[in-house]
Amino acid sequence: MTVSGLTGNPCCLRIPLHDPKTLSRRFSVFLNAEKPKDSAKLPGVKRSHLAGSVQRCNIKETYLVKCAMDASYGGDMTNDRPVIFPRIHVRDPYKRLGISREASEDEIQAARRFLVNQYAGHKPSVDAIESAHDKIIMQKFYDRKNPKIDFKKKVREMKQSRFMQFVTSRFQTPSTNVIIKTAIAFLVLGALTFLFPTEEGPTLQVAISLIATIYFIHDRLKSKLRAFLYGAGSFIFAWLLGTFLMVSVIPPLPLVKGPRSFEVITSLITYALLWVSSTYLK
Repeated sequence: MTVSGLTGNPCCLRIPLHDPKTLSRRFSVFLNAEKPKDSAKLPGVKRSHLAGSVQRCNIKETYLVKCAMDASYGGDMTNDRPVIFPRIHVRDPYKRLGISREASEDEIQAARRFLVNQYAGHKPSVDAIESAHDKIIMQKFYDRKNPKIDFKKKVREMKQSRFMQFVTSRFQTPSTNVIIKTAIAFLVLGALTFLFPTEEGPTLQVAISLIATIYFIHDRLKSKLRAFLYGAGSFIFAWLLGTFLMVSVIPPLPLVKGPRSFEVITSLITYALLWVSSTYLK
C-alpha cells in the first residue's frame, strides 16, 4: 500500500472512524450485495466475524502510519541515535581532523566541512571538530607572523643548488694515507706559526704552505698546470676568506696575543682551507 509516497506494511494503517455504527451499516450493505444465492445455507458467523474485525481495528481514532514512515526513512526513528565522532577525544588537532601537518588551508577547510556534515547530529562532535579547526588556523596564522628558520630545509636547498653541485663535483675522497700525510704537514705548519710568532708575521710558513699545496695536488693529479692553478687559486681564496672571517666574524682570541695575532689567526684558517684543497680537489 502507498500512503502519500511512503511505503510500508498495510497492516499498520489506521483509518479514522468518526461513527463506528455507520461503518458497520456500510459493511452490512456490502455483505448483502455480495451475498450468494445459497447464503441461507451458510451459518451467520461470517458477517458477525467481519463486523467484529472492523470494531477491533477501530478502537483508536486517526493517527499517522508509523510503520510506513519507518519504512521510508530506513528504520525506527525513535530508536535512532546520532553518530558520535570517533576521534572526539584526540588531543592533536591535526590527528583529530585526519590531516597531515603539511596540509594546505583548502585541505583543512575541506576536512572540516566533511566532518561537520557527517556528524552534524551530535553537538559535542561538531564542537570538537570546530575546536580542532580553530587551533590549526590560529597556529598557521602565528607561523606566518613569526616564521621559523628551517635549517635542515635550507641546507637541503643549498646542496641541491647548481653552484653547490658544481663545487662538490670538483672534490673526491682520496685514500687514507694521502689524508694523513697532508694533515701532518699542515698541522706542523700551524704549530710553528702558533708557537713561534715573529714580528714580520708567519711569512715563511705561509710560503711553505703554498708550496706544499702545489706539491700534494701534483702528486695526486699528475698535472703541473692543474697543480699550479689549483694551488694558487686555493691560496688566494683561503687567505681572503680568512681575512674576512677575522675582520667580520671571529672575535679576538685571548690565546693568541701580540701585534701579529691577526696574521697568525688568518694563517691558521688559511692552512685549514689549503689542507682541504690539497687533499680533496680532483
